[in-house]
Amino acid sequence: MWRATNAESAWQITTIADEPRLALANLIDRTTGIAVPSVRLGVTGLARAGKTVFITALIHNLIHGGRLPVFKAYSSGRISGAALEPQPDDDVPRFDYEDHVRALVDERIWPESTRRISEIRLTIRYESASFLARTLGRGALHLDIVDYPGEWLLDLPLLSKDFATWSAEAVSLSKAAARAEFSAAWRARLQAIDPNAPEDEGTARELAGLFSAYLHAARAAGGSLSTVPPGRFLMPGDLDGSPALTFSPLDLGGRAIAPGSLAAMMARRYEAYKSAVVRPFFRDHFARLDRQIVLVDVLAALNAGSEAVAELETALAEVLAAFRVGRSGWLTGLVSRRIERILFAATKADHLHHSDHDRLEAILARLVARAVERARFAGARVEVIALASVRATREGTVASGNDRLASIIGTPLPGETVNGRVFDGSSEIAMFPGDLPDDPESLFQRTDSRAALRFLRFRPPKLERTAEGLTLSLPHIRLDRALEFLIGDRLS
Repeated sequence: MWRATNAESAWQITTIADEPRLALANLIDRTTGIAVPSVRLGVTGLARAGKTVFITALIHNLIHGGRLPVFKAYSSGRISGAALEPQPDDDVPRFDYEDHVRALVDERIWPESTRRISEIRLTIRYESASFLARTLGRGALHLDIVDYPGEWLLDLPLLSKDFATWSAEAVSLSKAAARAEFSAAWRARLQAIDPNAPEDEGTARELAGLFSAYLHAARAAGGSLSTVPPGRFLMPGDLDGSPALTFSPLDLGGRAIAPGSLAAMMARRYEAYKSAVVRPFFRDHFARLDRQIVLVDVLAALNAGSEAVAELETALAEVLAAFRVGRSGWLTGLVSRRIERILFAATKADHLHHSDHDRLEAILARLVARAVERARFAGARVEVIALASVRATREGTVASGNDRLASIIGTPLPGETVNGRVFDGSSEIAMFPGDLPDDPESLFQRTDSRAALRFLRFRPPKLERTAEGLTLSLPHIRLDRALEFLIGDRLS
């Protein structure tokens, strides 16, 4: 059975001053939604998991009449329409849906990754399944989608850690085989520094630069090696060069931090980062969510090896520890929000034949087992699925001697290579990506958990058009199942 600990209690990362502000924000949200209720859906994921594509595909399918058989309100004909409307928060950038659709549909390129928080409101008009509710007229639901970088999500566990704890974890992780090469310069400089030497701005800037370079190199390596906070070191924005981003973990070796020392300076800036960056994000955005989907690029972690798989498991467990999960009563829900439903989604299911999708879901379920246990203990509903927000491939078979192997068919992105062949972005190929293991536990028991997989990045599909010239909706895998879990109950 899961039991709360100091590091795992989400409510412990808010201050006494935060709670009244949270209550006021939630009360405003609820009271302004009396005429038309709203659901705030958080969409996030670790690096390259497909957040932007998921939101774009969700909106496009609802507006343009996608194939959504598992989404009951839609497939039964009770949804009469969906349209974009002005978002409720004027101080949050709007999710650039139109540009992302143009990239996917017209240019057949993947839209740029999430670099900042954004929001968009989709209003769904529907007819209730209840006879009594139908007699009162058609209903409407505001779906407020909040998109935020996965790097910011990874910052939330910092709120329950002091500088010494975070430093020890960061230094230990940097020595892992998958990271040692990237962190070598930073670790070498750490060894030459006395943490209790007098504080020095030049040393602080040098260490921060080396640490940031290490994080960027780890992210560029792929897999799940981008799971090291602080997230703003990877996307500083208007904080670039500020003291709140000019710090680094130190190798304290269990020593106390002396006043006026370099370690004291770093600890002070670490706390400033939490106060100026992490806590406002949690208070103003994250703690106001009703539902959450966490997109996970499981295949990249499998290809990166056992350390990446273990790191991904730890990151997902820590992240969910910061969620405010559980059920809220009608009255308490006016001032206090909890995430009632969480969906973990293994993305890029179209990189595998459908016969492997159950295995992909089983692997993700094993990765998030610790996180799921905690959420369910608090009363939240949790599901795990394999999906492709936009399906870039179709299925076929390839011959291998006397065998015929289940394959995927698609157009690799320009520059992708297989056996020395470089693709130009226009040639379609069929390939056998490999099979996932039947037993997910085997990935955690071997020295090297690399799956016998080989997958490429494919271009978005060329969309079909109707006889009237209308573009059909973006194809997907299980986007309808995701919608049914996330908002289906609110359209009953």
